[in-house]
Amino acid sequence: MRKILGLAMALLVGSAGTGSAQGVYYQGHTNHNGTYVQPHYQSAPDHNYNNNWGVSPNANPHTGQMGTHQPTYNGQPPNPYGYR
Repeated sequence: MRKILGLAMALLVGSAGTGSAQGVYYQGHTNHNGTYVQPHYQSAPDHNYNNNWGVSPNANPHTGQMGTHQPTYNGQPPNPYGYR
């Protein structure tokens, strides 16, 4: 029984680590304004701005492109309006 439980835990831990690196796949679709969006991957949503592939020093594992946005101290997106 311990062997089965240990194997199940190892599989869960292993799959959790690979799922976040792969991201979420979005199929191609047409927006309401008629613009076609090609199929693509996005980083898995976790409500932490700094974990996005576009934030430095992260990189997109599918393209190898490094993030260019500055990380924030609190993990929240920067305020585009400049006030709190």
